[in-house]
Amino acid sequence: MASSTIAFGSGVSTTALGLSSLKRSPTVGVATIIFPKPRRSSAMVVRAEGQTINPEIRKTEEKVVDSVVVTELSKPLTAYCRCWRSGTFPLCDGGHVKHNKATGDNVGPLLLKKQ
Repeated sequence: MASSTIAFGSGVSTTALGLSSLKRSPTVGVATIIFPKPRRSSAMVVRAEGQTINPEIRKTEEKVVDSVVVTELSKPLTAYCRCWRSGTFPLCDGGHVKHNKATGDNVGPLLLKKQ
């Protein structure tokens, strides 16, 4: 494990700094933070299974899709994922369709269009 020693001013508690699980040093105002050894991971997956992603925005529409016109794009149209279900994230692969059917949600991609 790696460690780091920090010093803080008098009257500042470790809890106020968000450091409630510190190993205290005998010297007042100094604490040693023990950091766990970083794990190697190729990817992190974030999912909210069985829940809607869009709880209140434009719920009367079948699917919420927004378009933005941008002058400097390499492709005429690029779809970005907003449902976190895409296998090609951050690009949209249509994963929202299955999610919308399963949850009754209406989330769709963000479309960037070349001007």
